[in-house]
Amino acid sequence: MTIRTILVDDEPLAIQGLELRLQAHDDIEIIEKCSNGREAIRAIKTHKPDLVFLDIQMPGFDGFSVVQGLMEVEPPLFVFVTAYSDHALRAFEAQAVDYLMKPVEEARLADTIERVRQRLSEKRGVEEVEKLKEVLAEHAPEAAADMVEGDAVSANRFEKLINIKDRGQIFRVDVDTIERIDAAGDYMCIYTADNTLILRETMKDLEKRLDPRRFQRVHRSTIVNLDLVKQVKPHTNGECFLVLNSGANVKVSRSYRDVVARFVH
Repeated sequence: MTIRTILVDDEPLAIQGLELRLQAHDDIEIIEKCSNGREAIRAIKTHKPDLVFLDIQMPGFDGFSVVQGLMEVEPPLFVFVTAYSDHALRAFEAQAVDYLMKPVEEARLADTIERVRQRLSEKRGVEEVEKLKEVLAEHAPEAAADMVEGDAVSANRFEKLINIKDRGQIFRVDVDTIERIDAAGDYMCIYTADNTLILRETMKDLEKRLDPRRFQRVHRSTIVNLDLVKQVKPHTNGECFLVLNSGANVKVSRSYRDVVARFVH
């Protein structure tokens, strides 16, 4: 698949350098180059690109102003490019795919492009399923109903990495390392083998980002990574405890005991 891309920077040499490095990636098609924020907003609305490499420090409209100026349209994926590392936090808060420091390193750029490919693949996969559902709903409503109930979208639609802002830092957490998640109001406590992080998000929204074949709610306020369960210990009144790889014990309430069934076939 071709990734239609716009480059935005007020420094011509910076655009030339990035363009040169992007030549190594055959699926990147540069469709426009802009020298300021206003040009970028017009070009994005006109061409509807898949990806925008966006400089932050520009006269007039800076990179964050460009993102804000596109709130009424479906935005592309953004990669912020800048010489100033102190903008990293705001970049991730703006839901950027990545944040590159000038001069852009080829290996670092390759990692970013791979992340973009993954995000676009997930997005297009969801769009294709939605179109199929519409066709089925019109011509085969029974099949459409079955599709809604089933696992219509593959695991690729779910997050592989989660950005967590905690204690003034951005932590990029591989979901494979998440052992369990506990809810505390609108805050989530994310437990990995060697860290505990606080994420401001509801459990309902977080569940949508995680593959349900691996991450299951075992209590009203607890989600567990089933791949990291090493033992099931029965308890009274139909309840039980899951013993995780770290040694932590997580209580499974009766309402969620069907989750345990997959361990005792």
